[in-house]
Amino acid sequence: MKRSKKTFNDQQVSSDRESGAALKNLESKWGPTPMTLMGFIVVLLMVLTVIFSVAFFFGDLPSDCLWTLAEAGISHVKSSKVSEEDILIVPKDKILGGLLPTGFDETSCLSRKESLLYNKGLQHKPSSYLISGLRRYEALHKQCGPYTELYNRTVDLMKSGQYSSDSSVCNYVIWISYSGLGNRILTLTSAFLYALLTNRVLLVDPRVNLPDLFCEPFPEVSWLLPLDFPMIDQFSSFNQKSPHSYGYMVRNNVTGNSRIPSFLYLHLAHDFDVQDKLFFCDTDQTFLHKVPWLFVKSNNYYVPALFLIPSFEQELNNLFPEKETVFHFLGRYLFHPTNSVWGLITRYHQAYLAQADEKIGIQIRVFDLGVNSKHVLDQILACTTKENLLPQVNLNEPTVNSSGKTKTISVLMTSLSPRYFKEIRSMYWENPTVTGDIVGVFQPSHEEHQQTEKLMHDRKAWAEMYLLSLTDKLVTSAWSTFGYVAYSLGGLKPWILYKFENGTVHNPPCFRAMSLEPCYHSPPYYNCKKKTESHNTVNIVPHVRHCEDNNWGLKLFDPKGEL
Repeated sequence: MKRSKKTFNDQQVSSDRESGAALKNLESKWGPTPMTLMGFIVVLLMVLTVIFSVAFFFGDLPSDCLWTLAEAGISHVKSSKVSEEDILIVPKDKILGGLLPTGFDETSCLSRKESLLYNKGLQHKPSSYLISGLRRYEALHKQCGPYTELYNRTVDLMKSGQYSSDSSVCNYVIWISYSGLGNRILTLTSAFLYALLTNRVLLVDPRVNLPDLFCEPFPEVSWLLPLDFPMIDQFSSFNQKSPHSYGYMVRNNVTGNSRIPSFLYLHLAHDFDVQDKLFFCDTDQTFLHKVPWLFVKSNNYYVPALFLIPSFEQELNNLFPEKETVFHFLGRYLFHPTNSVWGLITRYHQAYLAQADEKIGIQIRVFDLGVNSKHVLDQILACTTKENLLPQVNLNEPTVNSSGKTKTISVLMTSLSPRYFKEIRSMYWENPTVTGDIVGVFQPSHEEHQQTEKLMHDRKAWAEMYLLSLTDKLVTSAWSTFGYVAYSLGGLKPWILYKFENGTVHNPPCFRAMSLEPCYHSPPYYNCKKKTESHNTVNIVPHVRHCEDNNWGLKLFDPKGEL
């Protein structure tokens, strides 16, 4: 079986009989055929596995050595063309060291089995406690998911109003779709972690493109809330003034009644008030634990605040010994591109990125429309050259590469506007680099305006986040949830561009992130004991601090990583 290397202009191998015969004779005379070589590699891997296993048994190797071997085993099969031989070589890696479940129809979600051939795999090792916790959650989801006997019974009890705290075996957290795609990905991850901590089943609002973007993450039973769910049409009207809002009930002393409601709405968006923030207090969690249906709406990554709830602290420490890996693990566990999105990703990667020696990602998001575009461009170039991410150009005379070794760099840019891409592409086309390196600059789309909840716009956005996560080095924009998703999925610590401000180019232009985690932009600065607002939240635990790009936001850090 022959595998041709795919290039931007796919050239077909000649079928001329004489050339084919000559090629076969040459192969038999001077070296092994591709099939023979592949067989040799498989045998070699088997032998190495036995050697490492024996050595590990007798204590000659560290306990994570086999994990390292598993990661190294795929390095030789990464190429621009994915084949069945490649996939068969990495049966263990495609479940990310046990993070992902098995039992899926692989053709229904090609990204689940092929993703390891494009990205670098997990950059950290998930704890065995996290893996066991995910398997337990999957069993619960299978037992209580949509249209199961227990789900149907719990829905009937809610509709009848006959619910009591002892009536149901299954409790649920329902994620309501809200805000842009980057925010939705982050809030969905937050809701799943809360479900994991509270022994609830996560069901998600299916109405806004979700089934067209992400494969089902749990085996056998869907995570999509059925469209015939009795209250689904009310989701868009839920707000702080809703009678079933927890904050509203606290303000009006409704929670003091002895009867436990069958459902509650939790408003955890950026505009939540003091009563809404009680969600993050232990005493209120004790009350919420008794409510079978919790509906949650948020546009923030509120995971860092869950680490501040004392009753969750030990469980979270067990799940995530490395604190900055929460989204890296849960994002890779939950979000697998559907086949339509995976096609966008793989076609673009093979055409423009796969052949490069190095891939650089640049994600640009300008929140202030009044910012001068030249200042933005100058800041991008200042960052990429100052940090040696891209070579400078020679404006005076052609550069001769004396070493004879030319390095190719593919730059993947994402932005709503095409102007920065066009300027940088022209700069590297019209001028040689001082190093002699060849730089190609590419931008998949330029939608001009964010079109939240439009299907094709969301597909492109998800594909571009994923493509950015596949780069070797990444530059992102401050405050951008789009950038947060990209770098945390890829396990990359990016260079973050300071927030663009009109009239100035920030000096320095960018800084290196200290953590893989996204930032919680609007945290609940609240003292649960005193029941007053407080700004000392950042001092509660050492691994929750202010974000690098948002000095009032909160973010998870790993103190051990700074030693």
